[in-house]
Amino acid sequence: MTVLDATLSDGRKAQYVLVDNPPAGGMKKTYFSPDRSYVVQFYHKQSAAHDPQRKSRLEAILGKYNPTIIQAQGGAAASETSADYFKRLFCWPTGIVVQPDIGIVAPTYPGHYFFADGPFKGKEKEGGWFLGTKTRKLLPGSELGNWKGYFSLCICMARAVRRLHLAGLAHSDLSSKNVLIDPLQGTSVIIDIDSLVVPGLYPPDMMGSPGYIAPEVLGTQHLPINDPNRHLPSIATDQHALAVLIYQYLLLRHPLRGPKLHSTASAEEDEHLAMGSKALFVEHPADSSNQPRDLKIPYTILGQDLTDLIKRAFVDGLHAPHKRPAAAEWERGLTKTWDMLIPCTNPVCTHQMFVLADPRSVCCPFCKTFYPINTLPVLKLRSERRPGQWLPDGQIVAFHNQSLFPWHVFDNLYSGELADRTPQAYCVFHEGRWLLINQAMDSLTSPGGNRVPIGSAVELKDGARFRLSQQAHGRIAEVQLLQV
Repeated sequence: MTVLDATLSDGRKAQYVLVDNPPAGGMKKTYFSPDRSYVVQFYHKQSAAHDPQRKSRLEAILGKYNPTIIQAQGGAAASETSADYFKRLFCWPTGIVVQPDIGIVAPTYPGHYFFADGPFKGKEKEGGWFLGTKTRKLLPGSELGNWKGYFSLCICMARAVRRLHLAGLAHSDLSSKNVLIDPLQGTSVIIDIDSLVVPGLYPPDMMGSPGYIAPEVLGTQHLPINDPNRHLPSIATDQHALAVLIYQYLLLRHPLRGPKLHSTASAEEDEHLAMGSKALFVEHPADSSNQPRDLKIPYTILGQDLTDLIKRAFVDGLHAPHKRPAAAEWERGLTKTWDMLIPCTNPVCTHQMFVLADPRSVCCPFCKTFYPINTLPVLKLRSERRPGQWLPDGQIVAFHNQSLFPWHVFDNLYSGELADRTPQAYCVFHEGRWLLINQAMDSLTSPGGNRVPIGSAVELKDGARFRLSQQAHGRIAEVQLLQV
């Protein structure tokens, strides 16, 4: 084994193992450290790598824009909690290599982002393996996970993109290749961070990946780079790619690839038009010409919040970038829909979960199994926006063993990177009754106005209203007992 030293811009040394055919992407080749805890990556085009603009971009990415380092240490994170959280959502570079060539040092992906079994054992869990019809069939069941895992990883992905956009950054090449996923743990990690776009400062290196490039970028790529009508990767184009990824992971199909033929000249021309100027949503409500014949599961099974976001992304905003949902809206829509997920009791159901999209029919859309209990409580949450005025503010399906968390109890808390994830209560179906068991709420109040001690329960009867907390920002929950 030949081990060499790379010199970093701050004088540190990083060892890497020299191999004949290192893994290579479009811009870099990769060498592992001897203990495989990090990688050293060298740019293919060293002429571009020596560009002073690239160096200043890397310095900014590793410093003032870096959400994995706290501000006191030159980064962008407001706290250690936030920094540690985003270290899990990004594979953020940790050093700039200046010798023997220009490159970067980055952490190795955690082990769960490599396949542990099946024909792809040892390979990185790029999203494409899970999305391709043929490759998905080759994956063992032990690697596929369930629908809850895909919802969770989509939340992680939206949260990471929201953090980039909050700083004014754009990834420029979000795709199933540059977002590794693990449906088993419900996590994702965004890679290839070194080419981030800072509007007005650092232009994009990449135009994007096929299937994820925004229509306006593809439709104007023939124009000169400095043409004012030319669209380049930006936050708006990231928003398109993010929407495509979320739609794919939740529905296992592409939102634009349908049967409609746009050109007979060549397959390349047809693809160019289908993803660009002639792009048409496969579930467009007013134009079914691109809808596959075998489309059996409509996107409306995702519930109202995600239905609205998908319509904005692929109907209203497909060719109007300013109408696309922001990453923060996807994050919030996904977390609200997460609270409406219900376990499917069919042991061979492919998804194991479904969204309560229609209270009149509590039935899994994937395997047609009905919920096994003849009642199901939904907690309608309300917040006091003005003194004495309690307005609707979310809902949660209270299935057996469902938990409530601090962000359900208080309207000023959010389930983001800084959230306290201590369960506050859980729901059970016991002897024909639905109960909410208090685990940590010190001022839970029954419908009759009595305090409910920790360890005690509130019965979830239809129409019952009770305070989750008497403290400021504490919510009221109103029970809707569905008849299944």
